[in-house]
Amino acid sequence: MRKALSAVLLFSLITGLIGCSAGGSSDKSASGGDAAPATTTSAGESKDPVKLRIAWWGGQSRHDYTLKVIEMYEKQHPNVTIEPEYAPFDDYWKKLAPQAVAGGLPDIIQMDISYLSQYASRNQLADLKPFTDNGTLNVADVSENALKGGEVDGKLIAMNLGVNALQTTFDVETMKKNGIDIPSKDWTWDDMGKLGEQAKAKGFQIGGFAYHHEVFFPYYLRTIGQKMYSDDGKTIGYADDQAFIDYFTRYQQWYDKGYILSLDKEAQKKGVAEEDEIVLGHSISGIGWSNQFLAVANLVKDRPLELNPMPGPGTKEGLFLKPSMYFSIAESSKQKEEAAKFISFFINDIEANKLIKGERGVPVSSKVKDALKPILSENEAKIFDYVTWAESNSSPADPPNPIGSVEVEKLLRDLSEKILFKKIPIDQAAAEFRKEANAILARSQK
Repeated sequence: MRKALSAVLLFSLITGLIGCSAGGSSDKSASGGDAAPATTTSAGESKDPVKLRIAWWGGQSRHDYTLKVIEMYEKQHPNVTIEPEYAPFDDYWKKLAPQAVAGGLPDIIQMDISYLSQYASRNQLADLKPFTDNGTLNVADVSENALKGGEVDGKLIAMNLGVNALQTTFDVETMKKNGIDIPSKDWTWDDMGKLGEQAKAKGFQIGGFAYHHEVFFPYYLRTIGQKMYSDDGKTIGYADDQAFIDYFTRYQQWYDKGYILSLDKEAQKKGVAEEDEIVLGHSISGIGWSNQFLAVANLVKDRPLELNPMPGPGTKEGLFLKPSMYFSIAESSKQKEEAAKFISFFINDIEANKLIKGERGVPVSSKVKDALKPILSENEAKIFDYVTWAESNSSPADPPNPIGSVEVEKLLRDLSEKILFKKIPIDQAAAEFRKEANAILARSQK
């Protein structure tokens, strides 16, 4: 391990960012039933007892099927016992940070791109390449681009579990009933403002956005040919503060007009699908990653939801295919090979993926993706179709966020709240963000 997390990083890890998930206990659920033989068992595999810890964040549906996948694996590998640890997104990182400091990380860690560089830079994540080279982690049907999404400094320190793209969810039936225009695929930010106006007039809001500037501000920057971070990760990447001013001026206008959820109400949410404003019937739209669509759409039983691209102009330049999340192996793990076998099972086993069905993103294994297509539900098929569309209507992704990005994202969120509460003018916030973010990034490189 390089050195312990600094107090600042620990604080930013503990405070975290909001996500898309729900909590649960660590008791395992009933077995998922019989499964096909595992595809990743090595010849001469040891039968000595093995205990693995695995941690993830997610909503209740994710918890349920992951526990079933674990039981499928344990049934095929009777010598292996897997202890699950899971929580909502915010709580997950609060638990993980002190475990990292103490050298007690789980063997298998669900990892997010925002945290990848921080953990990797402190040698807390194992290089998976030796396991892909010897076939323990089977990536024969995974594209090179999907693998590269988990590389940092030439090491494969995270296995991509699925592919996502940003999208807008529309409650089309509610929109039609209330005479609200349904935007086309080439809609704009101005169209989104008009959508908010129409929704408000009918007693609805437009969802998403609040507290997610760490996602949508970089998207906006990409649409205008800019980016959040410089190539070397040492400074902010965009040259002119006008981009910040334009983005937050529009957002503040929507907030003041009541188009989006108030901060006090947003602060009460845990980010679970059950609390989504579309599910609650308060909003006609939401913005998020394509895999997040499923949990929301499945909860809305009486009307279909649809996926639409993000607003533009510059949608193609703004959109990119993002690793939805990863599995990493802790460098401190005493069972790295066994952990790699489970990850291989997770991404390659057809029967396991009939339970997962792309909830962690469209599968990275081409064989799994082809096998799932005939059995997808209507909502699952919508996600696969949208990601297929995005493959031809997007641009290359930016590199993983640099060390210090978590603290930068917290700064952005804090300043956005000050803007909305009229505690700071937008132009002043833009200058402060640049100054403080550059200081964070410079400090984090040392």
